[in-house]
Amino acid sequence: MIIVKLMGGLGNQMFQYAAARRLAWVSGVPLKLDLGWFQGSLPGTTPREYALGPFNIAGECASASEIARLAPRQGTLGKLLARCLPFGGSYLPERHFHFDPALLAPRKSAYLDGYWQSEKYFCDIRDTICADLTLKEAPQGRNRDLAERLADPALASVSLHIRRGDYVSCPSASSVHGSCSPEYYARAVASLAARVERPHFFIFSDEPEWVRDNFPLDHPCTIVAHNPPEQGHEDLRLMTLCRHHIIANSSFSWWGAWLCRNRDKIVIAPQTWFAGASHDTGDVIPASWTRM
Repeated sequence: MIIVKLMGGLGNQMFQYAAARRLAWVSGVPLKLDLGWFQGSLPGTTPREYALGPFNIAGECASASEIARLAPRQGTLGKLLARCLPFGGSYLPERHFHFDPALLAPRKSAYLDGYWQSEKYFCDIRDTICADLTLKEAPQGRNRDLAERLADPALASVSLHIRRGDYVSCPSASSVHGSCSPEYYARAVASLAARVERPHFFIFSDEPEWVRDNFPLDHPCTIVAHNPPEQGHEDLRLMTLCRHHIIANSSFSWWGAWLCRNRDKIVIAPQTWFAGASHDTGDVIPASWTRM
């Protein structure tokens, strides 16, 4: 049995699920989810809710006894040592941000505790991950109308994500992540417009009013602002239907681009993934994407 600790927002949960799904698949054992993190947010963190329910994921919730059997108690010596030593027992913490090939080895039981932000943890079962991370329900109303519009092969659609929210308003999140600069978006838009004829930009943001007031574009654009925060999965689905992508330093728009089925897609990502952290981010962006 593989148990994965889910935490953070939708994009983070998708990374955690995908890494664990691949490990369970290659090991031939069941996958289970630990949702305990959502029962109480830690000080200084943005409150989140479990967000994978609308998707066709595999795996059931792990019981308290199953979690206790595989994961050391918080703050125990075993848990602290596991972060410094090679993987040996059932508890597998993320030892550093960049790709750790040790997580690929099959094992009969494990508890995954980390973010696992690299496609290298699961790209060899891409079709399975894409199938799991499709929504159970068909789009309705404005989402259906926009999905039909994005399905038009003559439309050179580009999803452009502007992540603000806690990246701007929460001092702890802002100091670690920061937000992408206007200069980044200007360069990314110019680069993509030079390669794509008549692009139409579909802008997704957690602060659409700010975008309307502060983000002029010299190209046709549509600000997608009708889905409330609890329906972020609907915005994500619309992102995946766009042909090309300009992402923020955000796991949410990372998945919008990665799940896109267009084989000729252009994806532009920021060179700086963290503003105030020393993580090695060399593995977070797929090799076929452009960092800028």
